[in-house]
Amino acid sequence: MTVTPATVAAMPPLARVAAARCRVELLMFVRDRRSLVFTFMFPLILLLIFGSVFNTVMAAGVTFSQYFVAGMIASGLMYTGFQNLAIQIPMEREDGTLKRLAGTPLPKAAYFAGKVGLVLVSLIAQVALLLLIGVAFFKVTLPNTPQKWLTFGWLLLLGLLVCTLLGIAFSSIPKTGRGAPALVSPVVLVLQFTSGVFFPYYQLPPWMQRLSSLFPLKWLCQGMRSVFLPDSFTFKEAAGSWELGRVALVLVAWVAIGAVVCATTFRWQRRNER
Repeated sequence: MTVTPATVAAMPPLARVAAARCRVELLMFVRDRRSLVFTFMFPLILLLIFGSVFNTVMAAGVTFSQYFVAGMIASGLMYTGFQNLAIQIPMEREDGTLKRLAGTPLPKAAYFAGKVGLVLVSLIAQVALLLLIGVAFFKVTLPNTPQKWLTFGWLLLLGLLVCTLLGIAFSSIPKTGRGAPALVSPVVLVLQFTSGVFFPYYQLPPWMQRLSSLFPLKWLCQGMRSVFLPDSFTFKEAAGSWELGRVALVLVAWVAIGAVVCATTFRWQRRNER
């Protein structure tokens, strides 16, 4: 399809096109039962299993179940943002979807806005489900001050941007769509084990703590603990505090890194095509 000046002039505003693209992304996501079940059910199943089996007391007023809920909310960002996009985009590249979209008048920004919208809607639904189970079964306490709600908000926003951008950036690594899950899933699993999701972070070996501190999931987990656990729990943190200022700086740095990598590496067609 040839894009003429008349075609460009007839295009609706970018916001309307992005909203329409977001609707398409959501419809495709809902119709893909495997992605839908894995994105939503897998974290819930992990929460129910780990929260029920390892319900030990970690500190006064804090059980491992409550600790684990905070980690799973941070992991939800990885599932809906990084993992979902890092697998889905290579499949779209392999089946020619990206190449066809690149040849239409659709603004490229609208495609990426659609992905962000998909992650945002999925994230809201997943966090709501995790909190519902956490409150109902594991005595998780919702934030009780405006400051904690504000912290929760900017953590979700920065986490959304970080995981979405890194998912798009990582999507250029798999050579085929079918091979993407084999590359992406182990990365997510390793980060969860080393970032204080499945095990208390303070019990990890020092070298593992140093390694995980290079990646955003560790800081997302730490930030979420500051929201859902009492401040008295800070004595269990490596630095003796929540370090929210450092959490924000690290996440902003990863947003910048992800944006640069996306801009320089994203491909609309397979490597063997020109």
